[in-house]
Amino acid sequence: MKVVLATRNEGKLVELRRILVDIDVVGLEEFPDAPDVPETELTFAGNALLKAHAIAEHTGLPSVADDSGLCVDALNGMPGVFSARWSGRHGDDEANLDLLLGQLSDVALEHRGARFVCVAAVAWPSGEEQTVEGELTGHVVGARRGTNGFGYDPIFVPDDETRTTAELDPEEKDAISHRGKAFRALSELLRQSS
Repeated sequence: MKVVLATRNEGKLVELRRILVDIDVVGLEEFPDAPDVPETELTFAGNALLKAHAIAEHTGLPSVADDSGLCVDALNGMPGVFSARWSGRHGDDEANLDLLLGQLSDVALEHRGARFVCVAAVAWPSGEEQTVEGELTGHVVGARRGTNGFGYDPIFVPDDETRTTAELDPEEKDAISHRGKAFRALSELLRQSS
């Protein structure tokens, strides 16, 4: 089965291709005229389905998309679906990290609980759809550590770990990450439907 990953995020493409090893995955680089789909929904599932349906309709192929983010307890679950544009500009990882660290600067470590959430969706050209969710709990540290990964990885330490997700090897991260959990479950769904 061939599926299209509905993202232009290079870090996410690399990660998803590592996880979906048994699926024939093509990226949007093969469809340069594919639309950019704004994330206008207020839930991870809503945004993932919006992107998956738009790309499935455009390409005529099953499309896989996700929406994911960091939900911080002390911020009432924010940045959540606004994670990629928390500082105001979509995809500005450094500005997002600076803003979040600033917002938590007076919050004690024991109150910095957080979780990464990922909802992965597949949409078929017929209009059928399915979603799965993955989660990784942990806490936010006070300064960046590590150079692997992207987004909030340099400040997030998973439960039962002392390293940030940016300090983990890619294989270690994939084994426990919210995106790894969601996409392994989605991979199962894709295999069952092929």
